[in-house]
Order: sequence, then C-alpha cells, then structure tokens
Amino acid sequence: MPHEARVRRWLARSRLSPEDVDEVMQEAYCRIAMLPSVDHIDRPLAYMFSITRNLLLRRLKRQQVVVLEAVSEIETWQDETPSPEEQAASRISYERVLAIIGRLPERCRRVVELRKIEGWSQKEIAAHLGMTEKAVEKQVWTGVRAVRDAWTQAEAQSENRMLGADRRGARSW
Repeated sequence: MPHEARVRRWLARSRLSPEDVDEVMQEAYCRIAMLPSVDHIDRPLAYMFSITRNLLLRRLKRQQVVVLEAVSEIETWQDETPSPEEQAASRISYERVLAIIGRLPERCRRVVELRKIEGWSQKEIAAHLGMTEKAVEKQVWTGVRAVRDAWTQAEAQSENRMLGADRRGARSW
C-alpha cells in the first residue's frame, strides 16, 4: 500500500477522527479488492484519492451537520502530479534549454550555468571566476537574453514547420 500514508494524511486534514480515517481506508481497500482487475488503473495514487474522496463525500452527506469547508475542500481536490506527457515535455524543454546554453560563449555559458542551474549567487560566481559582480550580472543578463531569443526562434521555426505540414496535407476541392 505505497500511497496509504499520503491518503491518510489527506484524510486527517479533512478533520476526521483517527477511527474514521481507519474506516474510510478499510472501505477504500474493500472497494479496490472487489475490482475484477486493476489493469485499467494508470495512476494508482489518483485512483486511491478518488475512491477515498467519494467515500468521504458520502460519509459527510449522511451526517446531520456537515462542515461546509470540509465538503468544499474535498470536492475541489485535484491530483497535482504531472501527467507522463507533461513530464516528457518538461524533460524535452529542459534538454533544449541546456543545448541552447551549451552554444553560448564559454565565459557566458559558465556564468549562466552557475547562476541559473547550480543556483550560485552573483557574489559566489564573481569570487570563483575572478570577475566583478557587475561583470557577472552582465553575463547573466546577456546569456538569459540569448537563451530567450534562441527559444523564441526555435518555437517560431517549429510552428512554421507545423503550418507547412498542414498546408501540404490539405486537399483543395
């Protein structure tokens, strides 16, 4: 039950007693155990949260007095885990930015890497590379601007290729 602790913490924040948390978790496990197959579950954590959220909503609706804040929090819960597509897109974007940074002049590239990727302060970079802080600031500004311009240009080229493919694939009637 790899996600049990996370779901239990979420249930505890919903103002349930420890006994009620145990009951909801037990009922959620029973629901999962009754499934003929679990092959259709792509995201187990989201599935477990969905089951427990629905059970908790039913429990709250059956109570005489319902805490409105608890219901609104439960109904608005969303899984914030990035989808596999979003993760892949982020990885590709990161690699593209690293490639753009790699094409910067040596000194500028090193300063941008230390500042933006490694998280060093301008003062630390200046001391490490034997530069003034003002020179470091100028190199960071120049590098970031060059990365932004290269990114914009690559996006425009990509869009032009997509539009060109659309035009070639279109039929004229």
